[in-house]
Amino acid sequence: MCAKVKICGLMRRADVEAVNELLPDYAGFVLTGGFSHSICEKTFFELIRELDGRIRRVGVFVDEPQSSIASFSEYLDMIQLHGAEDDETIRRVRELTGKPVIKAFIVKCPDDIDRAKDCSADYVLLDAGTGSGVSFDHSLIKDFPREYFLAGGLGADNTAHAVEALHPYAVDASSRLETDGKKDMMKMAAYVRAARGTENE
Repeated sequence: MCAKVKICGLMRRADVEAVNELLPDYAGFVLTGGFSHSICEKTFFELIRELDGRIRRVGVFVDEPQSSIASFSEYLDMIQLHGAEDDETIRRVRELTGKPVIKAFIVKCPDDIDRAKDCSADYVLLDAGTGSGVSFDHSLIKDFPREYFLAGGLGADNTAHAVEALHPYAVDASSRLETDGKKDMMKMAAYVRAARGTENE
């Protein structure tokens, strides 16, 4: 059993060079300011020019105006909403951009799971927090009834077990793939192998 692979929080040319070698399914760029992995518009365009076309580009937005999201949409393959966006906002973003929408949910209790189940987004992302690097209680999502991205505290040491136990559509990692706040090629490679069940190859 393997899952699709997303690496989020790319900030530097070296990050893009690494994912071009590893070829995860998705690369995430945080396009709302004020977060540890946020990048400006200029940096985003510099990075995506270098990104391998086989990797799907995901723009991550947190309570961003819909017009701002739409201004990036032609350069993205998917839109990830990581704030308090409701179903009406999701609908409008999908209409404005013509792109699939991932809605992130911070999972702390069963009510959070119920909200994720009922969400109108194309995919949901289940997380412990915004780039917190910690996991949530995975027993809450046993037999979750729709395809989802699993995030929160994933790295080479626990991704394979999570994929085997939970069967997510995709796994998503960022901060645990870093050393001293920068993406670490060895950690990224080990995570990708774990997600794809190729650790021993």
